[in-house]
Amino acid sequence: MLQPKRSKFRRMQKGRMKGQAQRGNQLAFGSFGLKTLESAWLTGSQIEAARQAITRYMKREGQLWITVFPDKPITKKPAEVRMGKGKGSPEGFVAPITPGRILFEAEGVSLEIAKEALRLGAQKLPVATKFIIRRDYEVEE
Repeated sequence: MLQPKRSKFRRMQKGRMKGQAQRGNQLAFGSFGLKTLESAWLTGSQIEAARQAITRYMKREGQLWITVFPDKPITKKPAEVRMGKGKGSPEGFVAPITPGRILFEAEGVSLEIAKEALRLGAQKLPVATKFIIRRDYEVEE
């Protein structure tokens, strides 16, 4: 039997962002992290702008992990188009974020540098965030 031709983009529903993050809510790689306090859709350009701000302040010392990826396609129909006639064309990709999700993790820099770098990165994002530290982190003199 012939299989129907599959689209490059999976048909995905918009969905509702309710509740706390079930996964990605613990520090997995670094000692410092940036945790969200709100729900939102993050675009790739917003994530990239935050990444650039963080790495610039860290002066490319230490290591930075980005723990979210925009893999949800968003479609849009052109302006002044009548109802019906199928789904709109893909406009871009977003990463759905729920409260408690870790966005960035850093390691290999001092507490002060990490705190300021992640604060600068958080300014580029459309969500309220919180700076977090690993439980077993000890300050080195």
